[in-house]
Amino acid sequence: MTGGIVARWGLDRAILSLCAARICRLVLAEAVREEVEMNLLRHAVLNEGGEEILDDYNRLIRLARPEVVPHPKRIDVLVARRLIAHEADVPVLLSAIQAKPDWLLTHNRKHFTSQVAENTCLQIGTPADFFRTLSHERS
Repeated sequence: MTGGIVARWGLDRAILSLCAARICRLVLAEAVREEVEMNLLRHAVLNEGGEEILDDYNRLIRLARPEVVPHPKRIDVLVARRLIAHEADVPVLLSAIQAKPDWLLTHNRKHFTSQVAENTCLQIGTPADFFRTLSHERS
């Protein structure tokens, strides 16, 4: 999400545009929302035009009306720890399992691996994977 808000163009921004137009549904885990907001605030402080970035984020949230998935319970995070290599990603993964989105989009393929996808029955990919699949479905 951060990349899509900060970038002027690209696939990350295209995904967010589809969500803002409500062509795609944005499912937003609280854990992701908190990280995005922290990163955007940091970006806003360090870069000129930071206020515009925060305005873009707020506009996206207003337009997309995301389905917000609350933090999983701590006990559930502990139990599910084995599902993914990086402990900080467990709440995100559990939120996705709960929400059952069509796609979990991430650039973090180091932790959100094909094995994680298989073990959780989630379709995990990058924005490029998402668009490639859409283009193949239309052929």
